[in-house]
Amino acid sequence: MKLVIDENISFAEEAFESFGEIILLNGRKIDNKILSDADALIVRSITNVNEKLLKNTNVKFVGTATIGTDHIDLDYLSENKIEFSSAAGCNSYAVTEYVFCAIANIITQNHILKENPSIGIFGFGNIGTKISRYAKAMGLDVFISDPPLERAGNPQVFHSPEKVLESDIITFHVPLNTEGIDKTVHLLDENKLEKIKPGTIIINSSRGPVIDNAALLRRLKKNKDIFAVLDVWENEPDFMLELLQNINLGTPHIAGYSLEGKVNGTKMIYDALCKFLSREPVWQPVLPNVDNSVVELKNEQNNFEILSSIFENVYSIKEDDLLLRNSLNMSDNQKKEYFDILRKNYKYRRELNNYKIKIDSGQPENLNLTGLNWISEFRLNLVS
Repeated sequence: MKLVIDENISFAEEAFESFGEIILLNGRKIDNKILSDADALIVRSITNVNEKLLKNTNVKFVGTATIGTDHIDLDYLSENKIEFSSAAGCNSYAVTEYVFCAIANIITQNHILKENPSIGIFGFGNIGTKISRYAKAMGLDVFISDPPLERAGNPQVFHSPEKVLESDIITFHVPLNTEGIDKTVHLLDENKLEKIKPGTIIINSSRGPVIDNAALLRRLKKNKDIFAVLDVWENEPDFMLELLQNINLGTPHIAGYSLEGKVNGTKMIYDALCKFLSREPVWQPVLPNVDNSVVELKNEQNNFEILSSIFENVYSIKEDDLLLRNSLNMSDNQKKEYFDILRKNYKYRRELNNYKIKIDSGQPENLNLTGLNWISEFRLNLVS
């Protein structure tokens, strides 16, 4: 059996070597010729899997170690009886934590804390549900839009897109639908952007075209009165440098890049391939322990300061932002190559469930907290 696998899929050799010959390649360089005698293809989101890629090949199994499938021609796979599996939900905790890291950073750095902030969530899947749960635990008012789920009779209380866009924080967790009643391309378009109130925080960690990037740039240049965080961009890796200059935080499509999330994705595709081949799954990944896993709280004054302090010890979103900003003086080709390099060489962060929170016993009176119950919702342990 011959498997062609994106070289940036974590634990790829360890997980798949027992199946046969493995060819590891840059995901953008996987082509039809390379796949001519391959039996299985395992990719990430940068490889478009369609008729052009697969025609006249022996590929009978396609797996994507990602939560999204907009890079996969599912109709073509079905019509040609090619088995398919995705890793839906594999990095949902990583993306959720990225979003709250961004929120805490923007609120604390810009001193914009409101007494009862609201958060609007577009998409109520694996990530949206976690965002909602975490937000409610922290005392945020939550408004959710997910028309497909609403039509399907999901018991969650849903709101109109217009209501969700009135929130203090707006975050997107939708698939990329290019047409139809649930089209999400430019879900946030120029008209909607003009109606967003000053002081709003906008975060996109779903797919770049969900926000009209050119319209967002125009809104930001017209009035520097909203905050924007982008992890995904239209036309990646050929993103708009001027947009990067005008947003608060920009990262190179790494919101889901935790070690746990990456390994979960590999394991899910490994299990799916075993099932397809009627083999017993035996591979179990072993992750290293986290050093310096205790985070001590000292004189934080509110929940967002606490969250910001935790992430300062766990994950620095600002470091990722500064790395991407190195591309501001690059040529277009250099910029595109650099974007991919940042993703390829990314040092995967660890998720919050690896850490413990300790309150400085000498200064508990300095902590002006409404309660710490939300910490456990974030999969953090509070220790004495």
